[in-house]
Amino acid sequence: MNISTKQYPFYLKSTVIIFGLMLITFALFTLKSILAPIAFALIIAILLNPLVGKLQRLGVKRILAIAISLLLAMVIVGGIIYFISSQVMNFGDNLPVLKAKFNEHLMTLHNWIATKFNVPVVKQQKVISDALNGSKSFFGSALGGFLGTLGLIFLVPVYVFFLLFYKKLIVNFFHEIFAEENSEKVSDVMTETKAAIQSYMVGLLLEALVVAVLNTVALLILGVQYAVLLGVLGALLNMLPYIGGIIAILLPIIIASVTKDGFTTQLLILAAYGAIQFIDNHFLVPFLVSSRVKINAFFSVVVVLLGGALWGVAGMFLSIPFLAILKIIFDRLPDMKPWGKLIGDQVPTRDKGEIWSLRKKRKEHALPNVSEEALK
Repeated sequence: MNISTKQYPFYLKSTVIIFGLMLITFALFTLKSILAPIAFALIIAILLNPLVGKLQRLGVKRILAIAISLLLAMVIVGGIIYFISSQVMNFGDNLPVLKAKFNEHLMTLHNWIATKFNVPVVKQQKVISDALNGSKSFFGSALGGFLGTLGLIFLVPVYVFFLLFYKKLIVNFFHEIFAEENSEKVSDVMTETKAAIQSYMVGLLLEALVVAVLNTVALLILGVQYAVLLGVLGALLNMLPYIGGIIAILLPIIIASVTKDGFTTQLLILAAYGAIQFIDNHFLVPFLVSSRVKINAFFSVVVVLLGGALWGVAGMFLSIPFLAILKIIFDRLPDMKPWGKLIGDQVPTRDKGEIWSLRKKRKEHALPNVSEEALK
């Protein structure tokens, strides 16, 4: 007996979808202090899972294997934080001198604008003050999200431990919520997704390491102060597409403008960072970051801004990995493949409307020169 499924009108389905997205967004924003550490823990757990499995195959008990893997990760992260903190402290010691030089250069710029464009210095300062006040709410929310994440940072290792310990329980849950005939398909999707996520995240970290080295070497050659700090920050910001790259270039240019005379160093920084971006986009990303996870520029920028609005700085860094995870899942589910194509970077040469129109003309007018391959 055939059971017909009820088809709801488009306006009703779209209303339900929009309402559902609004509820999800509200929940993400309200629970950001709880969900942000869990999101970080999920990514770390996925990265540590192969190491835990390898230790277990060597005969180490599961709890001890998780503890060893977690301790190793904490040592690495702690070393990175200590290194960046020491560089920041060195920068802070010279901050008053840099601030005085920056104010001196800023006043010179004010006087030049007042002379060339007849804009009073007071009016220029008011425009800058209004702009800073306008952006204060954005940076305040971003900083608040970052500090909130730091306040719960001690929970991340606990979450990682539990995610790794209850991995089989979580996997079985996803198997059981789907019909038994789909069990094999669910297993394939989860296996491929886990492998792709691990490949993507490891490639992203390797890319950041190489970019940090290239940035630091370039700034050291150019004689820019705080080259190591700026190089590492530039690599971290490079994980934020387009927006992070612009900030990464501006930081050493500002330091060079304050500490050096003339504009030669600034132009050389632009050239060096441009070359590094070329190497990153054409060599590092294709070889280190999985080619199966490419996000187009539009959705990359939008999701970073949305992540910043929802979870602050933590959301900006988490947005791209989780969008990549969604794309991996979408690409492996037949009903979600259009969404995977939408956020991907492959642009079709023709739209479906043109193809259907040509097929209709070929059928009506029997066009012999238009083959089916030419329509794809």
